[in-house]
Amino acid sequence: MDIQQEINKRRTFGIVSHPDAGKTTLTEKLLLFGGAIQVAGAVKSNKIKKSATSDFMDIERQRGISVATSVMAFNYKGRKINILDTPGHKDFAEDTYRTLTAVDSVIVVIDVAKGVEEQTEKLVKVCRMRNTPIIVFINKLDREGLDGFDLLDEVEQKLGLTVTPLSWPIGMGQRFQGVYNLYERKLNLFSAHGKQSEEDTIEFSDLSNPELEKYIGDAPAAELREETHMIEEVYPDFDKKDYLEGNLSPVFFGSAINNFGVKELLDCFIEIAPTPLPRVTEERMVDPLEDQFSGFVFKIHANMDPKHRDRIAFMRICSGKFERNTNYLHVRQNRKMKFPNPTAFMAAKKSVVDEAYPGDIVGLYDSGNFKIGDSVTEGEVLHFKGIPSFSPEQFRYVENADPMKAKQLAKGLEQLMDEGVAQLFTKDLDGRKIIGTVGALQFDVIQYRLKHEYGASCRYDPVNLHKACWVTCDDSEKFKEFRNRRKRDMAVDKHGNPVFMAESAWTLKMAQENFPEVEFRFKSEK
Repeated sequence: MDIQQEINKRRTFGIVSHPDAGKTTLTEKLLLFGGAIQVAGAVKSNKIKKSATSDFMDIERQRGISVATSVMAFNYKGRKINILDTPGHKDFAEDTYRTLTAVDSVIVVIDVAKGVEEQTEKLVKVCRMRNTPIIVFINKLDREGLDGFDLLDEVEQKLGLTVTPLSWPIGMGQRFQGVYNLYERKLNLFSAHGKQSEEDTIEFSDLSNPELEKYIGDAPAAELREETHMIEEVYPDFDKKDYLEGNLSPVFFGSAINNFGVKELLDCFIEIAPTPLPRVTEERMVDPLEDQFSGFVFKIHANMDPKHRDRIAFMRICSGKFERNTNYLHVRQNRKMKFPNPTAFMAAKKSVVDEAYPGDIVGLYDSGNFKIGDSVTEGEVLHFKGIPSFSPEQFRYVENADPMKAKQLAKGLEQLMDEGVAQLFTKDLDGRKIIGTVGALQFDVIQYRLKHEYGASCRYDPVNLHKACWVTCDDSEKFKEFRNRRKRDMAVDKHGNPVFMAESAWTLKMAQENFPEVEFRFKSEK
């Protein structure tokens, strides 16, 4: 099969939302329909000891939240679907922002009762900056929630999207009877048996047909006719070109926990969602159809399997064909590498792949060579753009709580920092180590993972810091004077780069005024 056919088969997308909107549950049900899993895990239920397939870290299973992006692939109706399930919690947004650089489209999940929430707004803003095509899935229709039209208004106002409903609910909560699929002109009746079978779907091209009353009753039938008429009057017709350009967002309604509305979403998604798109590099635009292979690392995960201490770099393939055991150029290190065991993912389950194509996400076993944002090519020097790094906002001293495990702590910290979710600084004055993160919950995750994955114990001490600033200066004498004068505020990051640790906004302002030759940056150069 040629590369064009392989590209046409692929759909790579991310699922994003505020915590608890049902994102991981939707991922599960998509996998279920794709035949990738046989039974869905109850994400929050303690009665069922099966966890969500995409939440593969212990801490995720215990807390019932996603703290790392999961990558999963399955085949459905002749298409190869790659899903990236992202963390919803704001303290893990950095992982989500980076993941959005590796997808071609997104599905935004919204809770019908809560409407558009803060984290959803932030994530959609990132997607809109990149013109990423967005489909909206309004979830939990089996519960009482906001009126459908009010929700659509909220999505348009808060998220800045132009929407067009492709399905519409018949009642909600206790009165929920199903959805009318406007895209396929079908009536999908809801039954709370947790499965959606073909018998529940009725071809219904004409809603004026009096048969409708037989299925859903007089009042709901009248309401459905009135509401669909309103939709036709108020909202634009679906136009695939507008959707692909990020100018129009289709909306679906359903209940992921009951498997309801998921199949319509998936069937429509594979028809309209973009195939792998071109990617921008500093040098040029990279087209997926090019013969030469290229890809970039957007995520690193230490200890995918704690028994084997393996570190995996997740690489998005952008062009050409990736082949196992072939020499490729690691652009930053300017050296050739070959990968004997590249893997594809079903959450924590991995399988070795011999070849992969644009849109695919491949895991590369890594002994410390990769950093987030690294490019791998067949020989051309390319630097992919748009992979964000963030300035830490929360800081704590990290201390060894078990002197017998100093080695394990050092190794654990080094590997976890490589994942890009936190940064480690060492003070010049006393050698004390400081962890900086974007969100406070990261500290709990680091402590938990050090204990359970590396057997190391740490404790945190408070440190009063405002910002970490990476500093450079062309005048070596001035820089030396600056570092000596501000010795108590100086540290180095894990790569040995000098960092000014400002205690307050005033301290930072004074340092900038007293040393105008020194450049202060809030992000490290990757």
